Amino acid sequence: MSKMLGVFVGPLLVGLAASAKFDELFQPSWAMDHFIHEGELLKLKLDNYSGAGFGSKSKYMFGKVTILLKLVEGDSAGTVTAFYMSSDGPTHNEFDFEFLGNTTGEPYSVQTNVYVNGVGNREQRLNLWFDPTKDFHTYSIFWNQRQVVFLVDETPIRVHTNLEHKGIPFPKDQAMGVYSSIWNADDW
Repeated sequence: MSKMLGVFVGPLLVGLAASAKFDELFQPSWAMDHFIHEGELLKLKLDNYSGAGFGSKSKYMFGKVTILLKLVEGDSAGTVTAFYMSSDGPTHNEFDFEFLGNTTGEPYSVQTNVYVNGVGNREQRLNLWFDPTKDFHTYSIFWNQRQVVFLVDETPIRVHTNLEHKGIPFPKDQAMGVYSSIWNADDW
């Protein structure tokens, strides 16, 4: 059984690189044979052998990244589709969008998380107000020294505010790459 994730790569935004092609900004992370290019549409395949993922060739300190996704239809239980930013190393910073698969008829959930200095445990989950398998929707992460904002179709769904003045660490000192993947979490 094979599942497909659609990623529209034409207007994928990273900084000012809105018109750049996928190969100029990104490279596959694993499973090259699980990438299908159809013009400006990139499909990532998940089957019994592997998922697939890609990452940016550059890292960024602040800005906004946006991806257009159309998620797996039907019974997608066990499937995790991720769009995230991450720095390297054990004390990495990371901002996650994780789309948790479901059984047919149940709402799709999106989980966001913020890691600071390698520590996560800041998950928040939200049921989407639309069916993300029927059409492409935009998912964005905007961050600066004051806040991290997660947006769905330009609607903020989560704001993580810099509260360093209260002794709470904030991810502002590590450049991060942009990543996306699809993988099987049945045994996770």
